[in-house]
Formats: sequence, C-alpha cells, structure tokens
Amino acid sequence: MKTRIIALLSLVGLLAVLASFTTLQNSIEVSGIVSSAADGAPLPGVAVRLKGTGKGVTTDIDGKYTISVPSNNSILEFSFIGFATHEEKVGQRTKINVVLQEDLTQLDEVVVTGLSKSNKGRKAEAEASSPAVIIRGKSSGLVVRGCYTPSQYLVIEQGNTEEYAEVEEIGFKRATEDPLSTFSIDVDRASYSNLRRFIQDGQQPPAEAVRIEEMVNYFNYEYEQPKGDDPFSVYTELVACPWNSKHQLLHIGLQGKIIPTENLPASNLVFLLDVSGSMNSADKLPLLKSGFKMLVNQLRDEDKVSIVVYAGAAGVVLEPTSGKDKARILDALEKLTAGGSTAGGAGIQKAYELAERHFIQGGNNRVILATDGDFNVGVNSPDGLEKLIEKKRESGIFLTVLGFGTGNYKDNRMEVLADKGNGNYAYIDNLLEAKKTLVSEFGGTLFTIAKDVKLQLEFNPAYVQGYRLIGYENRMLAAEDFNNDKKDAGELGSGHTVTALYEIVPAGVEDSPYLGSVDDLKYQRNEPKVENKGLKNGELLTVKLRYKKPDEDKSRRILHVVSTRPVNKNATSENFRFSAAVAQFGMILQESEYSGDASYSKVLALGKGAQGKDEEGYRAEFLNLVRRMELVAER
Repeated sequence: MKTRIIALLSLVGLLAVLASFTTLQNSIEVSGIVSSAADGAPLPGVAVRLKGTGKGVTTDIDGKYTISVPSNNSILEFSFIGFATHEEKVGQRTKINVVLQEDLTQLDEVVVTGLSKSNKGRKAEAEASSPAVIIRGKSSGLVVRGCYTPSQYLVIEQGNTEEYAEVEEIGFKRATEDPLSTFSIDVDRASYSNLRRFIQDGQQPPAEAVRIEEMVNYFNYEYEQPKGDDPFSVYTELVACPWNSKHQLLHIGLQGKIIPTENLPASNLVFLLDVSGSMNSADKLPLLKSGFKMLVNQLRDEDKVSIVVYAGAAGVVLEPTSGKDKARILDALEKLTAGGSTAGGAGIQKAYELAERHFIQGGNNRVILATDGDFNVGVNSPDGLEKLIEKKRESGIFLTVLGFGTGNYKDNRMEVLADKGNGNYAYIDNLLEAKKTLVSEFGGTLFTIAKDVKLQLEFNPAYVQGYRLIGYENRMLAAEDFNNDKKDAGELGSGHTVTALYEIVPAGVEDSPYLGSVDDLKYQRNEPKVENKGLKNGELLTVKLRYKKPDEDKSRRILHVVSTRPVNKNATSENFRFSAAVAQFGMILQESEYSGDASYSKVLALGKGAQGKDEEGYRAEFLNLVRRMELVAER
C-alpha cells in the first residue's frame, strides 16, 4: 500500500512538471513599439497589461515593450495618461506596434468666464461654431460647451487654488515659567523663493506663505567650518534688537561640514516627477525638465538614476541608469509630456519601492519629488500622505521635495511630505533658482550629514525675563522630545548652514507689553520659587544640540554656553546684520504683532551694510525685493 501511494505521488509530480513545461513551451513573446497618433513620437511609460490578469510591463524611453502571453487568444491592453485605452488580440503575431489616440476627456476641467480678443489669460482659437467646440493650440484638449465663431477667442481662467498652512506666530515666554525652548532645525528654503515670485509680480504675498526661518535660511552665512569629530560647528552672537531697543537679539548659527563632491557616497536617486495636466505650463514641467537636466550633468559614474512619473496612474519610465550614461537619462527627461489627473500617492509608493529595490548600503538613497503639489487621486489628504511618508522613511531613504508653478500650488502638502520624509523642500520659480538648488548647493540639497537635529535652549532667569523664537512655528517640540531619540527632527546637508534668531527681554525691563500678567492666585503665591530665579554666573543661556549620524539611531549631544555680554552694535558681524534684516522684513510681511518699530527703510539700512562677497547676487536681489515691496505696499 505504501509503495502504491509513493508511486501515485511521483506520477502526480511528473504530470505537474510536464504541465508546467507545456505551458512554458506554448507561451508567446510579444514585442513592439507604442507611439502617439498626434506626432508619431514613441511613448515611454505606457502600461501594457495582459487583460484579465495583474501581469504587465511598461514601455521604455523608446516606447518599446516585451511581454510573454500564454496563448494566441490573449488580449493586450495599452493605457497611458492623456490617451484612450487600446486593446489588441495577439493572434498569430509576435510583433505588435500600437498607435494611441489622445483622449480629451482625461484632460483638466476648466471654466470659461468670457470671450475676448485681448491677449490676457490663456487664449485658444475656436475651430468651428457648434454646441461643443474642440479647441486646438495652446489649450489643446479642452472641451468647451457653447457656440463661438472661428474669429473669437476664449479667455480661459483657472481660479487661484493655492494652499498654505496657517502660521500661528510664537509669542514671548517667561524664563521663570518656561526656561526651555526646544525645536527641530529647518533647512527648507521654499518660502523665500515663493514670496519672491509674488513680489516680482507686484502682489502682496499671503501672510500664511511667510515662514521667517525659511527666508533667513535661504542665504548662506560665513560660519567657521567644524574642527572636531562633530559634523557641524555652533556659533552665537548677542546684540541689541534692531526693531526694539529695549530687547536683545540672539543669533545662532550651525555650519555643516563641507564634503567635496568626489568624496560623497554613491547615490541611488529616484526622480518622482509629476506629469499631470496641472503641470502643463512653462513654469512647471518645462522648467522642471531644464532643472533636472542640470542635476543629471552633476552625476558621477557611480551614481544611478531612475525615473518614475505619475498622473492618472504611476509608472517607471527609466530603470536605474548609471550617471555615466547621461544621454539616456536626458533623453528620458526630454520625452516627458503633461496630461491627466494626479495620482500622487501611487507615485510616491512606486518611487520608494524602486529606491528600496536598488538600495546602496552606505550610500545616498533618495527620492526627489518634483510637483506643484496638486494631488487629487489616491492618497491625497495631508494626514494620509504624512502617514505614508512616515512609514517609508524607516527604510533609510531620504526625500527631497521641489515645488513648481503658480495658481494651484499646494505649499502645505509639500511641506508636510518634506518634514515627515527626512528631507528638505525648495520652491523653484526660474532657471537660476534651479541652478542654485540643484547645482550650486548640490551637496547640501542631496547629501545628508546629520539627521534628527534638535536644539534646546535653557534660559537663565537671573538675566532673561522673557524670550521668543522667531519663526519655526511648525518645528516646535516638547521639552522631553529633546532626549527622545524616537522623535523625528530636521536634517542637515553637506555644507549647509542653519540660522535661528531669538528675541530676548532682559531681566529688569519693566512693563513689557509682550509678557502679560495674571491675577494674584488665591491658593498660592505668584512669586516664583527661589530655585527658579536663576543663577548669577554670567551665563545668559545654554544651547544644547542633539543629532544622529545618517546611519545611526542613537543621538549625540553638544553644549554651547552664551555669556551675558552683548556685542557692541558697531562691531556686529555681517551674518548677524543680514539675518536680522531678513527676519525684520518677514515680520513686516507677516504683519507681526511683535515687529516693534520695524520698517522697510530700517531693513534696507541694516541689509545694505551686510552684503559681503555676494558672488551670486542673492543679497543684492533681496534688497531690490524690499524696495519693490515698499512700492507695492504704498499702492
């Protein structure tokens, strides 16, 4: 009996092997090229699926694909953003070339607000007079309902739907009651270039778009390079406050160690590029492509790049490619076009999966997301994206977020992604900004030298009555978070500087309108306990700093003591004066209740004498922005 069972099992196994072999023998390998009916150009990133199954491939940068199918009766389904889905039965063919037709229904919905022959707005000429006119030209693909003559123009306006997180300004704290101030560093710089865009267009920037710490940190400062084992140095300067003579201003600077490009670890970069319909304007996808081409030209042979695009769906258009093969990477970028809705969540998931698959141990593994932030398909709520990115950052892959465009710009969403993804965030409004971010500051933008960097200041009540941190509203931490290595914080890149400013009310200043007061307590005395009155030891405060190396989970601590002796206002550094000028400008734009006697003229007077070398002209540009904003405000 036992022998029969063994023989039977052997026979079953043999039949299974034969069936498997037969299936392999009968499978058909089909290949071809997918192109556009509009201009005959090959389409990269087209999804080619075996209908009725989850099996599929995507076309490469030349529009080519190869897929195995089980039989002649198999049906292939071809789908791509902005094009109608197409099906082909395999039959006896092994080579199937497909031409996809544009699908007008997949493109963006717009509102027609009127007719005009002026050059204002987006203009499109009507092809014919009919109840449903198809518009050609710059606004190709828009279906407009109504009856128009061929000589008329449609003015198509898309309302401003830009979104910014609300900023609740940090107020003054009493040193006796709250001696500790704790926050995560921030090297994001998006707010400044975004504000510049508004001001150069002659507009008053929205107050919620003003993040003073990002304005201050847009500029580089001349701090000493670190000398010890720590990856950065700490610098402080205490001076009389420029906008409130009764107060003091504390300048804190961190300088990241500069690592020469040739000594940086190999990079595994995944470009995650938004090619949805909302990116179809000169300041979005075309600018994005130009910026990334500059970045590609910085790559070394040991670096590798992948490209994932997303719109109505997400797909890989370039598998990992060596920096040596720049022509192939540049060609893939050049072929990108915009159209369709925005499946941002799916794109992020696919990009991280690709980065994880090709992870370089000890290398720089990073997703670079470029978008206007207008996610509207899939995981799109700030909370949903936040949870997704928080989960993905545990893989050791960092995130850089680059914002583009106007009108529907979603600053709040992109800031969340960068903050939660162990990364940084910049806004690119022109080619010079693209060069600054992706070429001039290549190391700082893409190579992290320290993560989870936190600052905690302990103020001495013997000398400090009150204080407030200027900016960093969305970077505040609880006092106990400083020693909690599980608490996420900011990252510092190669050569990066970080600057923070505190306005201080010295002990002895009477009747400060900012510190407030409370009624006498009924059950206990208002007077601070003796031990909370501070220690007269000449120490104004102590700066404590924690950080982790990029590949470590345990933090290290640095201490820096600040004395009570302020610098004479005639001996202040250019670092102090320029950062104070930028902060003062930010408070004016923010209409801060703590701006004292700040004014445009005082900003200019402070900044003019602190331009320094300014080889790229960024500080001179700032002064011109202040002058322009002064004119805008007077209108």
